[in-house]
Amino acid sequence: MRVISKHDQQELLNMREVISETGKALQAYSEGKTETPLRYSLPYNKDNRYLVMPALSEELGIVGIKTVSYAPRNPQKGKQTIEGSVLLTDYDTGETLAVLDGAYLTKIRTGAISGVATQYLARQNAETLSVIGTGEQAEGLIEAVLAVRAIKRIQFFNRTYDKAVHFAKQINEKYSDIETEVYKDVATAMDNSDIVITATNSSQPVFKGQLAPGTHLNAVGSFKPDMQELPSESVVNADKVVVEATEAALEETGDFFKPIEEGKWSAKDLHGELGRIVSGELAGRESPEEVTLFKSVGLAIVDIVVANYFYNKVVEQDRG
Repeated sequence: MRVISKHDQQELLNMREVISETGKALQAYSEGKTETPLRYSLPYNKDNRYLVMPALSEELGIVGIKTVSYAPRNPQKGKQTIEGSVLLTDYDTGETLAVLDGAYLTKIRTGAISGVATQYLARQNAETLSVIGTGEQAEGLIEAVLAVRAIKRIQFFNRTYDKAVHFAKQINEKYSDIETEVYKDVATAMDNSDIVITATNSSQPVFKGQLAPGTHLNAVGSFKPDMQELPSESVVNADKVVVEATEAALEETGDFFKPIEEGKWSAKDLHGELGRIVSGELAGRESPEEVTLFKSVGLAIVDIVVANYFYNKVVEQDRG
């Protein structure tokens, strides 16, 4: 059995390769070639949650389980909000192949799914990215967008301004050829953006109104019915609303619960699943003026596919 650490994953990561593998997993899911139950959530210690997510695919020859602890008060203690692990199992023998650090893998998986969405839904000439929320997931999301679009400028907003400044400095050091700027006002941070990322723990919309024509938005923060980081107007007025898993999205996120409760939107207004766009069954972006919105709540089969990607890399290089 291999133990694959965060450091191992960082050393082995090629985001373009992970995005490609993620696209295959999303397509397999939408074609019914996976077993991916809705995640099981156990609340504990007030706001904390323990999430259990098994998944397998005969088509892809993989099986595994991801467990995650979500502890929103951890940053006040100098710790990560998300901790967890992924257990990868041999599809033929049932033997444990690897245990992987789940926090870093989650960041990469979250980014890669939005990378696939950006590849198919953002304008090809997109140059300006706005990032709303500069927590743990933001770095992976940025890396994935940069893997599929030639971004020249990134605009940041976080409710804690100093946190955004610190994060922007890190991004600028990593990608020195990209212009960065931090704003104290979210609307200004979204001005002239081609792509917007929202990655917050907010229970209230983090911006107001609808998106500007031509914008693509990746929303990854709201994963509970009482969390809503998107205003209802942005969902209602988008030309295409896309998800990775219809059932999970409608069950789990307040970004859809709220406009449905308000009678402004319904499940029939979904354009469809991202995997069906990858396969060519559904259209992606069809015009420069379209507003496209991708809402992600995570998908366990993608975690297992990404874990398998790192496992294969580790075996090739005899690491772990």
